[in-house]
Amino acid sequence: MVEQKEIIEDENKIGTVIASDIKFRGTLKFKSSLKIKGFFQGKVETDGTLIIGDEANVSAEVTAAVVSISGKCQGKIKASKLIEIFEHSNMSGDIITPDLYIENGAKFNGTCIMPK
Repeated sequence: MVEQKEIIEDENKIGTVIASDIKFRGTLKFKSSLKIKGFFQGKVETDGTLIIGDEANVSAEVTAAVVSISGKCQGKIKASKLIEIFEHSNMSGDIITPDLYIENGAKFNGTCIMPK
């Protein structure tokens, strides 16, 4: 867990960052890592990592290897490896993941399916 949290906090280790002043609607497809700090609505498809920053407001259908949430997120998330929901974040929707980490102080409203 420590390694992933270090990546989230160090933007130099992230492939692309969508800044906090950007509003984007559409489909995002990428291979490595992406951090959203602004507003995003749509669909995300990746074999990599999606990081939803503290200031972010995301409403999306997400398919990724790892999803780390520190901001506000609404929608359906399917992660092949891990979903992390950190303190002060707010996640509403359905999640499917083999591994789930929810930090104390996080809010999660929805359903969770954890396949073998």
